[in-house]
Amino acid sequence: MRADPVLTFTDRGIYCPAGDFYIDPWRPVDRALITHGHSDHSRWGHQHYMATEAAAPVMHHRLGDVSIQTTPYGAKTQIGGASVSFHPAGHIPGSAQIRIEVGGEVWVVSGDYKPEPDGLCESFELVPCHAFISECTFGLPAFKWAPQSVVSEEINAWWAANAAEGRFSLLGAYSLGKAQRLMSLLDPSIGPILTHGAVEATNEVLRAQGYPLPATTRVTGDLDVKAHTGGIVIAPPSAFGTPWAKKFGRAATGFASGWMRLRGVRRRRAADRGFVLSDHADWTGLNDTIRATGCEKVFVTHGYTEIFNQWLLSQGYDSAIVATEYTGEGADTDDVAEVD
Repeated sequence: MRADPVLTFTDRGIYCPAGDFYIDPWRPVDRALITHGHSDHSRWGHQHYMATEAAAPVMHHRLGDVSIQTTPYGAKTQIGGASVSFHPAGHIPGSAQIRIEVGGEVWVVSGDYKPEPDGLCESFELVPCHAFISECTFGLPAFKWAPQSVVSEEINAWWAANAAEGRFSLLGAYSLGKAQRLMSLLDPSIGPILTHGAVEATNEVLRAQGYPLPATTRVTGDLDVKAHTGGIVIAPPSAFGTPWAKKFGRAATGFASGWMRLRGVRRRRAADRGFVLSDHADWTGLNDTIRATGCEKVFVTHGYTEIFNQWLLSQGYDSAIVATEYTGEGADTDDVAEVD
């Protein structure tokens, strides 16, 4: 490893001295390289942004008319003394890991990532490196995901049973990424798919980019809800318990999140059903990815950092914790950019 690290950790974010840029900074900077459009990684206030071509439209939707330099996946860009490229993270549409090479040494910032292909967003790409800065949102052995196909069957069976009883199915999911993934798993033959405005606004951005989403109906004030009885309603968790949600009457409620693995979170959500579905790596995915990169050094951010770091040290890794302001998949909070 170099005497001078490729990346350093500051109170503004992860910084590259050789290129004079930050990655997913949480305080305003001149040049920010962004892994994906979620609000804890893509924040307003930077002078110049750089992101994948696929991430830029939703960033503009959320941040407004900001200056974004776009790049295709895999293309190398020289920024000062650093060579930079973006590689699919499999987290949400347009998400990326960022590879930085300085003097022959390669560091990778994972952002948020999911190794399992979901059929909607760009599939995760393994990027070999000397140092890997990895999220560990679900860095506990208890977090192990079932195959997506199994969860899809569970959700559709739940929806079909509710529809047979003449009830709506109100399913909570963040409006960027999780909501669209859920839609892609639904069986439209069961009934209509309805969406909250925050979800549908994101759908419009992604449809315009060519992402395959099923037909949906936006829930507006003048929508004849009774004409859609038995439908499934995809809405941000913050919409639950509001007058907007009450228009669906005695609806069955469900949440889709990795946190549904924990009984306490399911109880706090007070939902009829919890579906374990996450856009982050589980315990196995984290360990397999770190091992496969061949990295010599690991830095862990946001999540069960203390426990996961101790585990990596016990496995012989040169590992350390990095303090950041990323939130990962909030257990009881919503993605503040869209009040998800």
